[in-house]
Amino acid sequence: MSVRPVVTPVVFAAAGALAARALLRNWGATKAEVREVLPGDELVPDPAEVVTRAVTVDAPAAEVWRWLVQIGQDRGGMYSYTWLENLAGLHIRNAEEVREQWQHLAPGDEVRLVPRGWLGMPDGYALAVAQVIEGRAIVLQVEPWHAVWSFHVLPHGPGRCRLLSRSRAPATSGLPWLADQLMDPITFLMTRRMLLGIKSRAEGRRPAA
Repeated sequence: MSVRPVVTPVVFAAAGALAARALLRNWGATKAEVREVLPGDELVPDPAEVVTRAVTVDAPAAEVWRWLVQIGQDRGGMYSYTWLENLAGLHIRNAEEVREQWQHLAPGDEVRLVPRGWLGMPDGYALAVAQVIEGRAIVLQVEPWHAVWSFHVLPHGPGRCRLLSRSRAPATSGLPWLADQLMDPITFLMTRRMLLGIKSRAEGRRPAA
C-alpha cells in the first residue's frame, strides 16, 4: 500500500499552516514598520522572534494614547474578546470611556493580565512596565521568558496615526517553544482584536461585537 495518498495531504496542510502563520505574523504592518527600530527593542538585543502588527487609526495620536494607556485587567481592559477572556475566568471588562484615574502609567507600574488568585496563582500574572514615552510608547517586560511586548503610536498624516504592537523574544526550546507555537493563533486573534478595539474607540465608533 502506497503512503503517498496519506503523506501528500499532510505535507500540503503543514505547508499551508506555515504560510498562513508567516502571513499573519506581521499582520497590518508595512515592511518599513517591521524593520523599524522602536523603543524597547534594545531590551531583547538578539531576538529569535520578532512580531509586528499594526492598524491605521483615523484619529490623532493623542486620542489613541488616551485609550491605550488604560490597558489592564484591573483598569480599562484589553479591548479584545471579553467573552473568551471571561470564559477563562479573567474577569475583564473593556472600558467604553476614558477615565482620569487610568491615564497615568510609569516605569515600575504593572499591566495586569490575570487577576490575583486565578487558578491558584496568588499574584495572578502581570507585566512590568519597563518604559513609557508619553503619548508614544509603552514597553512591557514578559517574564520569565525575558521577552518584551510594546505598543507604539506613530503620527501618520493630519489627524491620523498608526498603532503598532511588537513582541520580541529570545530563543526557546522544548515545552516553552511548543507552548508558544500552539498559542500563536490565539495570540494573533487577541492582539488583532485589541488593536481594532482601540481603533474603534479612538475613532468614536461603537466597537463591533
